[in-house]
Amino acid sequence: MRRFWLGLAAASVVSACGGGNPFTTTTDDDTDTGTDTESVIPDALANDLESVSYDPSNQTLTVSGVSLDETPFSASYVRKTALDRDGYEAYTVQDSSLDRHSTAYVRQIEGGYAVVVATGGQFNYYFAGTNYGRTGSYSAPDTDQPSGGLVSYAGSYVGLLNTAGSGEDLLPVAAGTPSELQPDQAAEITGDVFINADFADNTVNGLIYNRAVTDNGSASPANLELAPTSITEDGTFTGDVSIDKTNFGEYGGIFSGTDAAAVAGSVHATGHIDGYSSDIEEYGVFVLGQCGGDSSDPVCDQPTP
Repeated sequence: MRRFWLGLAAASVVSACGGGNPFTTTTDDDTDTGTDTESVIPDALANDLESVSYDPSNQTLTVSGVSLDETPFSASYVRKTALDRDGYEAYTVQDSSLDRHSTAYVRQIEGGYAVVVATGGQFNYYFAGTNYGRTGSYSAPDTDQPSGGLVSYAGSYVGLLNTAGSGEDLLPVAAGTPSELQPDQAAEITGDVFINADFADNTVNGLIYNRAVTDNGSASPANLELAPTSITEDGTFTGDVSIDKTNFGEYGGIFSGTDAAAVAGSVHATGHIDGYSSDIEEYGVFVLGQCGGDSSDPVCDQPTP
């Protein structure tokens, strides 16, 4: 049975196109040439979406996927700065007052990018998914340096839930419209991420912490542990998301740039937030700069031994 989440395709091809480093993902099985990078997204993180095209210079985001009747569609999302979350640009689309509302967050740092997309609920169903990849070249850090190839990454996180948020971006409905027909706007969840990667033994792990549901101050979502997992030769990784070492989902990511200057990835978790029902579901993304690099986060500024 098909999951009723609008996900991203299991394979994406990313092209460095110039003009502010835009990217386009597709489901084509193209081989790597030049700066194009193929990044396989786990099915749990990426289900049905056909493609995403983003141009930061022109502030445009186009999302293509499948609708309920399996007919492909393409939607141009509108930039919504009021919904931005700590470095992640917000885009939304809603065709009419009684059509589904969709939210997308996107960020790109030093060649690494990630996108999360979710519709708000209508008729008790939600759709969502993520994608990540890189533009340009990639190389792993030199393991002969004093750090031995151990590097850290830090920054912010944003996700979307299969529950209603505040609805401030919804189009107005006519007075007397039955509530059963009215769409919702997906609730947002934010946080911070810290990741350690050891390129000497090719292992990565991390934590998503300081988590909060933007539209529900009473919720207390637990930290999400990014369990230790292997880094492949091309700088990609997939692993389990856990809380107190109990598995609640999956994560994946990709390193980008010279000496792995940045890392981008996404998370999927279910049944993991107290105060919500067991079918609560979260899709989220992170795009982080390397500590000490051009996009270093303030949390990286620790005393030197």
